[in-house]
Amino acid sequence: MAKMLLPIFFIFSFLFSSSNALDFCVADLTAPQGPAGYSCKKPEVVTTDDFVFSGLATAGNISNLIKAAVTPAFDAQFPGVNGLGISMARLDFAVGGVVPMHTHPGASEILVIIKGTISAGFVSSANKVYFKTLKTGDIMVFPKGLLHFQINAGQTQALAYVSFSSPSPGLQILDFALFGNDLPSDIIEETTFLDDAQVKKLKGVLGGTG
Repeated sequence: MAKMLLPIFFIFSFLFSSSNALDFCVADLTAPQGPAGYSCKKPEVVTTDDFVFSGLATAGNISNLIKAAVTPAFDAQFPGVNGLGISMARLDFAVGGVVPMHTHPGASEILVIIKGTISAGFVSSANKVYFKTLKTGDIMVFPKGLLHFQINAGQTQALAYVSFSSPSPGLQILDFALFGNDLPSDIIEETTFLDDAQVKKLKGVLGGTG
């Protein structure tokens, strides 16, 4: 009889311990962010508001160089997604607006068009381009770490939402990585085959030095 009860005891012990496991890890924004993300808030101070974010209801400022705005709902803005492997952002485009070539080192991305016409595409590691003009209701996926872009291809403002497979997908915009820094101009010229005038012009526009 004791031998029969022993497996049942272990099953109930496992179920009890599982039911007391953490269901989530709401980001503690007062603590430093490490490579694995934010530390968890103490469960007793977590509230419903940690799982709600209203920032994507407001249009971003499109009066800028790229005529576009990205409003993130990452773990830094939306603590409830910390540790869950998901996040979102809102993309607003003026006519002629563009989100230039960029990568997200930490996540794949899905784009859904809410309003307008957006041309989007990515470049594979084999340098093959996958490109499409998308209309309202269309979606497109961008694999993790690959260069991709979005352009307003219509004559009206455009709106899209994107979702990511990480609460902190990261972002590196190609133009700023090349020209918005203090890397010496001669190095950039040698590695990009651009001439001195072109490099200096781009550094001037994007705020680089060197």
